Order: sequence, then C-alpha cells, then structure tokens
Amino acid sequence: MKTPSGLQPLIDDGVIDAVLRPLKSGKEAAVYVVRAGDDIRCAKVYKDMAQRSFQQRVQYQEGRKVRGSREARAIGKASKYGRKQQETAWKNTEVDALYQLRDAGVRVPEPFGYFHGVLVMELVVDADGHSAPRLGEVELSPEQARGFHRLLVRQVVKMLCIGLIHGDLSEYNVLVAPDGPVIIDFPQVVSAAGNNAARTMLLRDVNNLTASLGGWAPDLLDTWYGEEMWALYEAGELHPDTELTGVFEHDAAAVDVDGVRHAINDAREEALIRQQGREAAAEMD
Repeated sequence: MKTPSGLQPLIDDGVIDAVLRPLKSGKEAAVYVVRAGDDIRCAKVYKDMAQRSFQQRVQYQEGRKVRGSREARAIGKASKYGRKQQETAWKNTEVDALYQLRDAGVRVPEPFGYFHGVLVMELVVDADGHSAPRLGEVELSPEQARGFHRLLVRQVVKMLCIGLIHGDLSEYNVLVAPDGPVIIDFPQVVSAAGNNAARTMLLRDVNNLTASLGGWAPDLLDTWYGEEMWALYEAGELHPDTELTGVFEHDAAAVDVDGVRHAINDAREEALIRQQGREAAAEMD
C-alpha cells in the first residue's frame, strides 16, 4: 500500500521497513500494521484534534503533569501555543502510560518506541496470527466471561495501584488474545489522585466491563468491584494482589443504590453508542 505521510519518516530512519495495511481509524488516531525486520507490529499515528474535541477532553486532563512552567501557563490560557502544547502532551500521555503499565504488570501491548509522533507497539493477534478481535466481538461461555472479568478487574486494580485510571474502558478497547484479554487505547488515561472525577470514571470503567460480561454471566451484575476497590484505594489499603470479593456495603443514606445499579445496566448501551461513533468516524476518514 502507499505509505501514509505520517509513517514515511519512520521508514526513512529505519524504524520500520514497510506499511502492510491499515488496521483501524478513528477520530484521534489511525493504526497501521507495519513490518520492522522480521517482526510484524502496529503503528499508531495520532491526528491533530479540532478545538471541539480539545474542549471535550478537559475532564480527562485535570491533574496531569505538564513539563515546563511556560507550557503550563500557555495551556492554562488556551493560547494557540498552549493548544499545540496540550496536543503534544495528549499524544505523549498514552506512550508514558503504556510504559508505566507494562512495568506494573498490566496486560497492555508492548511499546517499542515513540518516533515523529507515532507510537510503535506490539500487534496483538489471535491463535491464527490475525489481528485479535475485540471483547465485544466474541462469544463467551459463562465460565469464560467470569474468568475474563476476574482478569480485567485485576488489571484495573494494578492500574489504580500506580495512580492511573483508563477513563474509557469498555468491551471495545479490550482485545482477546489466546492467553486472555489485553487492554488498549490510553490517550484519555486519568490521574486517580489529581482528578476530581476519578472515582466516577473508575466506576464507569468497571461497570462497562461488568455490564458487557454480565451479558454472558448474569451473576456478575450483582457485584460491586469498582466501589470496593475505590474504598480500599482511598483508605490506602489497595495492593496489586489484594483479593476482592465484589461485595460492598453502601451507605443507603448517602447513595442511591438502585440508581447506581441502573447505571451499570445502562453502561453496555453507552459503550455501544461510543463504538457506533468510532465506526462512523472511521467511515468518514
């Protein structure tokens, strides 16, 4: 195929040898399957965001550290230079997060470097060597669904233990490899300690997974792993190997438990809406 302009510098520098095919495209990035020597990898080319998208991401950016006082002031003023710096920081966020998560033992694609604004990383494949399907594209037995849920909740715990929350986790950014689920897409990752909406985003992430996998194993819908892990995190008692029960005692005077449960049941529909938006964006690309 014709080499996309964003990938030509990587070929010129010998980072990759060829672009084989497009893998997926959305509003924020286009991903290509590439060859580097004898290895097949993927390359994520980030797109420049319009001002509308920039404004929509404000809630995710709260609490993120910015390199340099000048950049921080410019971003705060939302000047042209500040928006450019914010875009750079936004693109760097996923790269930094991938390395942190890999070092923490979270199941994410192996990163191989960030070159000319392009993230080169492992291509997650299925048992036949083809691009791995998304969690929302596979059929599961109740036992498999419970196993996947258990593994994914453990990944969320490991992320939270290093102060990170995915922020947009659903069945559409989890790939199913032969040895289990792999989490992808981290440009919107949230600081657990620095973002006022961190708890809400964590619960939404866990609820999305619970609602999706609960379609195959309905007993999962009666669990409260997100609430349990957040309470332990706030108390300083959450560790990567903490055994969770899925049981959580709500303060009925402070929490609308029925409302929370309805939110869990709605999460799957919300994830579907987001996926339809991504597919529409890909068709327009």
